Amino acid sequence: MIKFLLKTVVFVFITTLSGYAQPQFHQVKDLKVTILSTMLADQGIGEWGFCALIEVDGKKILFDTGARPETVLSNVREMKIDLSDVTDVFISHHHGDHTGGLMTLRNEFSKKNPKALSVAHIGEGAFYPRPNNKNSISPMLKNKEEYEKSGGKFIIYNSPKEIYPGVWTTGPVPRKEKEQNWSGSGKLVLPTGETVEDNIPEDQSMVFYDANGLVVVSGCGHAGIVNTLTYTQSFLNPVRTKTLIGGFHLFDLDDDRMNWTCDKLKTFGIENFIGAHCTGINAVYFIQRKLGLGRNQAIVGSVGSGFELGKGINAGQIAK
Repeated sequence: MIKFLLKTVVFVFITTLSGYAQPQFHQVKDLKVTILSTMLADQGIGEWGFCALIEVDGKKILFDTGARPETVLSNVREMKIDLSDVTDVFISHHHGDHTGGLMTLRNEFSKKNPKALSVAHIGEGAFYPRPNNKNSISPMLKNKEEYEKSGGKFIIYNSPKEIYPGVWTTGPVPRKEKEQNWSGSGKLVLPTGETVEDNIPEDQSMVFYDANGLVVVSGCGHAGIVNTLTYTQSFLNPVRTKTLIGGFHLFDLDDDRMNWTCDKLKTFGIENFIGAHCTGINAVYFIQRKLGLGRNQAIVGSVGSGFELGKGINAGQIAK
């Protein structure tokens, strides 16, 4: 018995040293998120859409591209932000209020750098036909043709993936909880030929791994904020999720659903919340109140506001 216990201890010790006992994850050291498109504007122009510039460990990634073709371009010019050194675009889902500026930005900044915005990360399902659109063609199919003709390429995800060290995409998120965060009126044609309800299956979020707490950036959160966070914890260490940024499609939830959502959010240890785009102003303050967050910890996102690791939320002027 003693020999068996000794062997067990030695095995655990050796496997721990060799990294097999627990998966090791890259950690981001520097992270800054700046909102470039949403409805409220501290700088530039507001619109119903979303876009953010992510700067992480010396790498820049554009998250979504806003709604109107010129909004983000106009805003970055006013904010004196140059996107010509940004190679990667992360597209949360196919909707026009997140993809409308793609080709304008690609065409403009590729004049200075042919590689600008030339790699687009997108979830499986974004290019599926949508019969509710004219000619049964998803708007993203037209974008795809134009984008690839310009020299850009799409990388399609159907599962979680570490894009850069410490930088993850969730890929499409399983819908375990009944969070109906989409219109319910759209139709989608699967590769099998079957026509089903369009629940935006490609919806994906970005996750930044910090051992002290994950940072999650969402475009609309059509998969559901709780589903997204639960799924994230299934493929990364179950550390708390400290910071949520972006659109979470909570604007039309009644109090019962908001209470349920907040109760679930409490279990993740949220400390910072920037609710932009389709989150809803009332929903932001509902979350602020129910999670016991201060006015500098839960804000309505505006153009120019953002978050920096180690410094917290930059609310800008109008959202203070």
